[in-house]
Amino acid sequence: MLDTVKNAPVNGLDLDALGEVVEAIQKDAGKALVAFNVTTRWQGQTRSETTVDGYTLGGERIARSHTIVADEPFELLGADGAANPQELLMAAFNACITVGYVAGASLKGITLDSLEIRTKGELDLRGFLGLSDNVAPGYQNVDYEVRISGDGSPADFEEIHQTVMKTSPNYFNMSRPIKMNGSLRVG
Repeated sequence: MLDTVKNAPVNGLDLDALGEVVEAIQKDAGKALVAFNVTTRWQGQTRSETTVDGYTLGGERIARSHTIVADEPFELLGADGAANPQELLMAAFNACITVGYVAGASLKGITLDSLEIRTKGELDLRGFLGLSDNVAPGYQNVDYEVRISGDGSPADFEEIHQTVMKTSPNYFNMSRPIKMNGSLRVG
């Protein structure tokens, strides 16, 4: 598919660069391994700041510098200074699948006019507060709606939608259990 649209950036994506990444990974599967890590520090009350200082791609460390702030709304004992962790979770999901829709459309030579993803979920605070062993602390369901338009056909967009659900890392992460390996160090 990359050959059909080479040298023609679509939706701002450099498809030649994407082709080079794909080719490099096909030649050496070790170049496909990417590891992300973040460090979060409590800032008082319910506020935290997370530092992104880089990631590893194909065994090479790549430096970056970003800060992500989280806080709870007033009603949940925060200062409402930033999005809360649940909103950030949904934002991370939306951002990840956005990349999939844009890349999928670009690879098909489809110019997008708009893309909007609305995500919502409801959880019961009794689980988080430990008030009931019968109430899960997290979501039972998360609903999302993708609104997309461009010069592709409905069949094109359905194919892209199915591909995103099959290949998106955060769709995968949120739709299946992940083994969490926690440890605690005191002091």
